[in-house]
Amino acid sequence: MASIAPLRPGDPPQLGGLELAGRLGEGGQGVVYLAHDPSGARVAVKWMRSDLAGDQVSVERFLREVEVAQQVAPFCTAAVLGTGVEQHRPYIVSEFIEGPSLHQVVTEQGPRSGSVLHRLAIGTATALAAIHQAGIVHRDFKPANVIIGADGPRVIDFGIARALNATSTISGTVVGTPAYMAPEQIMGHTVGPAADLFSWASSMVFAASARAPFGSDTMPAVINRVLNQHPDLGMLDDQLRDVVTACLAKDPAQRPTAEQVIMRLLQRPSPNAGILAEAAAQAAPQAPFGAHPAQPSGPPGPHASTIPPPYPPEPWPRHGQITHHQYAPEQRRRNRTPLIVGVTVGLALLMLAGVVVTIQVNQASVAEPSRTRASEPSRTTATRGPSPGATRAGVPPTGTRTRLPGGEIYLYEHPDDAVFLTSYEIEDEKKDDWIDYARTSLHGSFTKYAANWESMVSPDGRYLAHRGRSYSSDDYDFIVITDQDSGKRTTIKTVKDPLISTIRAWSKDGGRILLNIEKKSGDDWLHLGYTIIDVATEKATTIDVADTSIRETAFGFDGADEGTVNVYGDEKNQGLRFFDAAGKATRSFPGIGTMSAGTQDIFSPSGGAFVTNCPNGGDGDHCIWDSESGERLRKFSSDCDKVLGFYDEKHLYCWEQDNDDNDQVQVIDFSGKLLRKLLEVPDDLNFSPAFTINPDRVS
Repeated sequence: MASIAPLRPGDPPQLGGLELAGRLGEGGQGVVYLAHDPSGARVAVKWMRSDLAGDQVSVERFLREVEVAQQVAPFCTAAVLGTGVEQHRPYIVSEFIEGPSLHQVVTEQGPRSGSVLHRLAIGTATALAAIHQAGIVHRDFKPANVIIGADGPRVIDFGIARALNATSTISGTVVGTPAYMAPEQIMGHTVGPAADLFSWASSMVFAASARAPFGSDTMPAVINRVLNQHPDLGMLDDQLRDVVTACLAKDPAQRPTAEQVIMRLLQRPSPNAGILAEAAAQAAPQAPFGAHPAQPSGPPGPHASTIPPPYPPEPWPRHGQITHHQYAPEQRRRNRTPLIVGVTVGLALLMLAGVVVTIQVNQASVAEPSRTRASEPSRTTATRGPSPGATRAGVPPTGTRTRLPGGEIYLYEHPDDAVFLTSYEIEDEKKDDWIDYARTSLHGSFTKYAANWESMVSPDGRYLAHRGRSYSSDDYDFIVITDQDSGKRTTIKTVKDPLISTIRAWSKDGGRILLNIEKKSGDDWLHLGYTIIDVATEKATTIDVADTSIRETAFGFDGADEGTVNVYGDEKNQGLRFFDAAGKATRSFPGIGTMSAGTQDIFSPSGGAFVTNCPNGGDGDHCIWDSESGERLRKFSSDCDKVLGFYDEKHLYCWEQDNDDNDQVQVIDFSGKLLRKLLEVPDDLNFSPAFTINPDRVS
């Protein structure tokens, strides 16, 4: 296993405001450090060598990892958290993952076999399929670039990866690692996904035998065997042996695709839309993946913990009470057993490329300008000025700490965050009331609005939609839209007493507002339909929904903001129903679990996926579903107590209540890892936040 070496003389104590704790490795491009952000979370920082920083080609190749990693599905690689420049040398901040490389596991513990080898083959082939679907050829797939994490294998090091439609010229000898390279790559011919399959097959031979199929002695000898001789397949069993043999064909046209490899390993006769999700589930480790098959599995991982089911939804509030209680954290459960993941030795997912050739790219730059960071004692601050060579990528590792009005509430915000807090409500228990606070612009200060029942800021921060505490003089409920730049106020009537219209959401383009139409029935409020406000025309269109199975919870926008969704059925295992703009049901997905915070913000920014608490699971069991087919895309667990929505396409944000004295809103990835604190609230304060998608991140 790799160890963390101490910093050497000449190493900086900090990079980008991150405290460096030691060295994880060093190679041809630079040094990888272990670092801690101000919240204590561990990250990996890769800093380019000073002698390469003046070479534009080397800088482009160094930063290519950022561009490529952002395009690849999060389950199969590392999350790039950000980039910057220090002392005229670029650095990349990435996720830090606990686990050894496949090369280390085999070298130290011996070859893999049986079900462990089979899951490894499926998991790595699935990662390659996802990489290829993103339009990327890795070009350096090898055992050292496969990290065996707690949730299965991850493919790393995109330093020489290329887009499928990109062109490059190669000078020098070869690009990659010869013992695992395809013949066409050695010869300098066009390299496509088939080359990665050749490298994958070579790596599986190593995993099963501890030997590369064409040896690993001198470079000329290895190259000769790759080009002219048959591979030594060692002790591979029949099924995997046949697949590997096909992938090691000298002619790339004769090799199967990654999807075809998965189908053969899963013994599926034909492809289907969920093949990657099925393969990822099949590849999930049943024991710590680095353990030798003959050893006991050790302590259970996070999935072994018993998580209580989510609390049942509260009755809909009476008229005059706010409608966003579902965004407040659950009542604190101090007796809940925390989820603890057993870890061993850590490796950074961001590994050094170690490649000995020059690549000339026909692009001016692979990085877009972003923000600079300035450091202060005990925290990292962020400014909005451009920083040459920096990019906005993934989840920024830190944010500026700002105290908010209303209590000991702290916001941790970075200009490149994918979501911004734009309004919140605090319960005044003595008065049995909730007090609104809303932002004066997307990045402005927060103002108290004691006279509002509800307040919601538009995606661009310009408009504030709010609802007062009484009907109009002619008995209509109404909302007011205030232009926060000019001060203009527009009042739009909606429904008449005894109905009410509660503000639900702005559309992502800021052109429409969704309100829910409710009516009191005994002690409950029934949801009868919804109203759409057209902001430009100042018109309100009310839709009555005849579906009587949709009454207990509020409507939310669908993923495209063109229609609405609502839940139906058993409160412990609900279905999701889609409605068009006229209120007609278009499709239903039964058995998708429960919504921890209602139907608002369940969709990803693109609208292509939605999140739920998994069927028969707890509030820490998350399922991601395809919005068109209803097919489950992935399932994972985390320490989250209530998911609030998608942070971006690859991350969620949620309430976490048990790992600290205060309640926190945290960003998590799809492996369940807590990445970044967005908000911190005292555990005895009832607090309900509303976040807005950063328009710069979706434009």
